[in-house]
Amino acid sequence: MPAGQALIIAAVVLIVVAVILNRRRQALGEELGIEPSQKKRKAASPVPQATVEIDHARPVVADFRIEGDIALVRFDVPYPTEGDEVLADILLGEAIEVVRERRHQLPMSNLTEVVALAGRGDTIEVGRTRLDTPGQLPPKLDRMGILNLSALGRDPLQQSFSEHDSTDVVPGTLGRERRDELRPLTEELRLPKAIDTGLRAQGVDPASASAGEMVVGVLKLFGYQVRPAGMSGWLASKAGETTYIVEDRYKPGDHPELDEASIRRFMVEFSTVGANRGLLVSEKYGPFDIYSLERREPRVRFITRERIQKLIDSLAIS
Repeated sequence: MPAGQALIIAAVVLIVVAVILNRRRQALGEELGIEPSQKKRKAASPVPQATVEIDHARPVVADFRIEGDIALVRFDVPYPTEGDEVLADILLGEAIEVVRERRHQLPMSNLTEVVALAGRGDTIEVGRTRLDTPGQLPPKLDRMGILNLSALGRDPLQQSFSEHDSTDVVPGTLGRERRDELRPLTEELRLPKAIDTGLRAQGVDPASASAGEMVVGVLKLFGYQVRPAGMSGWLASKAGETTYIVEDRYKPGDHPELDEASIRRFMVEFSTVGANRGLLVSEKYGPFDIYSLERREPRVRFITRERIQKLIDSLAIS
């Protein structure tokens, strides 16, 4: 056999042997639990997904100060004159967390008490706690409870967009009972206690809130992340779904029914924001046109005066 052919055959044999040995080495490594090299591991490892921390609705801090050995936290919360033990407990817990978050900014080694204050105009003390050891706060507790109602009731948007109930009030069918001048919406609504307290804890006064403020506040209670969008709208996000929300406010002297121009403007805005769903909220009554529009475009819903109470009732708070 010529020397050249012998070298070629030898090279082929060596390549085959090397491939076999390499595969055998990999198989043996897997059997023994030996990890691949750092370089290979980096190439094979999937890119970790960024985690998003959910910030649940929290009371707005209006003032925080230290007086002697007492920390005072005042919340911009419409505290009811008749009192609310659940809301008071929420605010006191939040006051402790505010102190915990700011403990490195001010000297608190001699702190002995934390006081929660609330109210608009007249501020009142709603609760206080004395520390067992000066400067040492109690362990952090999960006080989301009333500010996260996801486990207690059905998702209000999911319920609204899932299907049309056959018992739904058809817009335009209540006209015989309408008035030219609409009463404040809050005079006609019945709010479950959990919703009322949860709204107040966010700084939303159920006695004077607009329809849009109330709906957005409820969504926050159900885990939606809400941020301003456009001139007067919001974007509500949860579980990969985004909902564009617009409010058409009623002012004394306005026509009591949602007008066609507002509907068209909402539809144009919704088509440009890139949201999965659109929601127009109004204290006005809904014309019959929006019922057929919802049928044609299932990604939009209109929460008008005759539908707001039903939305609240559908939450089915336990």
